[in-house]
Amino acid sequence: METPDAQSAVMPTRRPGAPVRIIHHRMKTDRYDAAIIDLDGTLIDTLGDFAEALNRMLRELALPSIAAQQIETMVGKGSEHLLNLVLKQALGQAGKALSAIEMEAMYARAWPSYQRHYLAINGHYAAVYPGVVEGLQALRAAGLPLACLTNKPTAFALPLLQAKGLDGYFAHVFGGDAFERKKPDPLPLLKTCAALGTEPARTLMVGDSSNDAQAARGAGCPVVLVTYGYNHGQPVTAVDADGWVGSLRELVLA
Repeated sequence: METPDAQSAVMPTRRPGAPVRIIHHRMKTDRYDAAIIDLDGTLIDTLGDFAEALNRMLRELALPSIAAQQIETMVGKGSEHLLNLVLKQALGQAGKALSAIEMEAMYARAWPSYQRHYLAINGHYAAVYPGVVEGLQALRAAGLPLACLTNKPTAFALPLLQAKGLDGYFAHVFGGDAFERKKPDPLPLLKTCAALGTEPARTLMVGDSSNDAQAARGAGCPVVLVTYGYNHGQPVTAVDADGWVGSLRELVLA
């Protein structure tokens, strides 16, 4: 069900814009044997979760808070990358300069704090994007097995999908710690295709950012991007992709 819970209603959730036509083709399901779908910014708007957990962590570290709009540009390359950027931003706002050794010590305190807070609020300030359930249902009805591939740690991804009622759509869920490397490296896509038993050229990647597109291009997968995600604060339509959609429900059309 797409309706967010009472807690998520307090989050300033962004909504997909007007539909954008897929550039090269409307999706024909007989061109594909499976689909791989990103999580943050594609299935679920998790910016509220990131902001809440990170700012709780920063308070514990006696550092200034960071606005959700700033955090949005940092999301997408895994929790370790996100945490480093957030700490550097907060330290800059506080006018503090740390040595490399001091920064390592700060990170060592920040990481368990962030994990604890994120797990405590996971999904509470997040909402499924409109059109996601209809899109997943249509893909499944077309006979395509689905995998969710995210840079989010598996321990965060699985409970989130379960909480939002989306876990049942996926044959596989792979987090950022499932493989040796994360997107934009193509390895996670190649490994996911292997798990699905499909060829990359016949496995559609659906995401919201240049990370997804670069990984897909490297793996040899066709890629379509949604226009409402994060993409590091840059226009997603400038990314090299096979098309863009304003909602997952636009992917499968008669």
